[in-house]
Amino acid sequence: MQNIDAATLKKLIDSGEKIQLVDVREIWENEIFNIGGLNIPLGDLMKQTNKLAKDIPVIFYCEKGIRSVIALQRLEALPIQLNFYNLTGGMQAWRNAQNI
Repeated sequence: MQNIDAATLKKLIDSGEKIQLVDVREIWENEIFNIGGLNIPLGDLMKQTNKLAKDIPVIFYCEKGIRSVIALQRLEALPIQLNFYNLTGGMQAWRNAQNI
């Protein structure tokens, strides 16, 4: 499993690097605060794998980094090889890195 920290992700976003963000939190959590991308709650992820980019890095995030790890573990069972990353520490780490 590949991980990315909040500071590195911020640099990728600021540089305009082509990435896909996927928030696996519930819709209400995403509405409160998010960093963009698709919102696919963890419980719906396996039914919506067709929405995941196949040609650019896909970075999964949640509140603390736990659900996004579970998401990646589930996706590892698929017979596809994609470029998936987990945002270490999730939105809590993002807020801390950005002093939000």
